[in-house]
Amino acid sequence: MENSITQILAAVEQGDPIASEKLLPLVYEELRKLAAQRLAQEKSGQTLQATALVHEAYLRLVDADRTQEWNGRGHFFAAAAEAMRRILIDNARRKQRIRHGGEAKRINMDEAAQVAAPEPQPDDLLELDAALERLAKEDAPAAELVKLRYFAGLTIPQAAEVLAISPRKADFLWSFARAWLRREMSGN
Repeated sequence: MENSITQILAAVEQGDPIASEKLLPLVYEELRKLAAQRLAQEKSGQTLQATALVHEAYLRLVDADRTQEWNGRGHFFAAAAEAMRRILIDNARRKQRIRHGGEAKRINMDEAAQVAAPEPQPDDLLELDAALERLAKEDAPAAELVKLRYFAGLTIPQAAEVLAISPRKADFLWSFARAWLRREMSGN
């Protein structure tokens, strides 16, 4: 199956519209699992569903107006993780706009009469995105590894394969990136 995905990806690169129709059924379940894992890590109140995230990411990946080049299955799923990350970031930014209730506080209606609404916390996803941008300037492979682990749900060995590095190097980068991000996001 992995070989057929690679062949279909090559056909999509060549602009074959039928190939993109064949690709979705082959990768849909894996993309859906990635999206569900990613959304499970989001704060409660997330309105985006895994199915919608998969469909939006897939449309961005097989956009006929842009030339796509994938070096196999791993590269495709790394691109899918990046597309999902961008969609979630765009969604978080949209929600912060006043027009979309950015200053509104979410409260549970059952508890509204008893407890005042808590102060809204800064959106963790936007904070993570900003920290990832800074990490990419300092250590691009570490930032890519975080995207693959956090947004695509890949394991250390899977992410190492996509990045073409050893699992040991990936483990080291993961430890470094986590510590670096923790320091950046905590302000220490």
